[in-house]
Amino acid sequence: MRGEDRTTDQLFSYVNVEDRIASDHPLRQIRQLVNDALKALDADFTALYAQDTGRPSIAPERLLRAMLLQAIYSIRSERQLMERLEFDLLFRWFVGLGPDEPTWDASTFSKNRDRLLDGDIAAKFLNAVLSLRRVKKLLSREHFSVDGTLIEAWASTKSFRPKDTDSGGGPDSGGGGRNAPHDFHGEKRSNQTHASSTDPDARLYRKGRGKPAQLCYMGHVLMENRQGLAVATQLTHATGRAEREAALEMIRKRKVKRGATLGADKGYNAWTFKRDLEQAGVRPHVALKSETGRCGLPIKTPEGYEVSQRIRKRIEEIFGWTKTTGGYAKTKFRGKRRVALGFDIAIAAYNLVRLPKLLAGAAA
Repeated sequence: MRGEDRTTDQLFSYVNVEDRIASDHPLRQIRQLVNDALKALDADFTALYAQDTGRPSIAPERLLRAMLLQAIYSIRSERQLMERLEFDLLFRWFVGLGPDEPTWDASTFSKNRDRLLDGDIAAKFLNAVLSLRRVKKLLSREHFSVDGTLIEAWASTKSFRPKDTDSGGGPDSGGGGRNAPHDFHGEKRSNQTHASSTDPDARLYRKGRGKPAQLCYMGHVLMENRQGLAVATQLTHATGRAEREAALEMIRKRKVKRGATLGADKGYNAWTFKRDLEQAGVRPHVALKSETGRCGLPIKTPEGYEVSQRIRKRIEEIFGWTKTTGGYAKTKFRGKRRVALGFDIAIAAYNLVRLPKLLAGAAA
């Protein structure tokens, strides 16, 4: 029988959001992992807001859940995220908003998000997820890989001007909020003499020969080799030594046990880096620049070197997801601390998207 096209005229409607979310929806398992990790951060949230008085802020738990949704669903801006929260019951359920609760203003959300910078909450959240008992069982403690990637800054190369130039205008200012045309051909520019007036923390960096120089940051990830999950992150200025320095810092941060292996590409093949790894008790499995030594004899590789070199390439999957789905090929933030916050959230979102299937496979 054909149904009637009739508009309901009921004055009241009672909606149970829990019933509207499918029992097998992927976000259900992700939300449970997120909530368990947030419980472990309760003391950090209390300390972060201890000195505040006045009106209650947006709950930090809701802030983090909303930021994770932004990465998982490739939402470009906070304004679009707030618009989605206005009508999407799935988003409201995940964040913790009831059907009748108003959403936040985009600027209010951004100001409250910046509060999380003071407590380094994003990095602590990533560690809290990895420290969950059922997640910790999945991770390798003996074999790791490391790599770095460029993250384009939210700044134009036209903003890269001499440091003694007034950032508010000058001869290159086009007026009316526009940049005047400028020919940079033949002009020598470097990070020592120039800085971006838009984002002073960004650095001009060229990835390789034939590649254009661009204002960017460098994001680094330490990956465990068993499941290919990111276990530590670091965001630095883009320099030629940043990858090796960040790798050592992440190893210390993760407290990698002595005897573990670390796979890396040719960019890490420096004797000082290998020496520092060995002093830290980590065995370097760094890609060789040449298969033969100075005398033409083949270089003897350590045991497990081929396996490390094969598995380390999986770290590109992390960067690929972070830049495409996570929307972090070009950051939306300015300033190193804000860019690091967004990078940590994007990496945490990658882990959370993969964990349900990994946990199901471990339980089978």
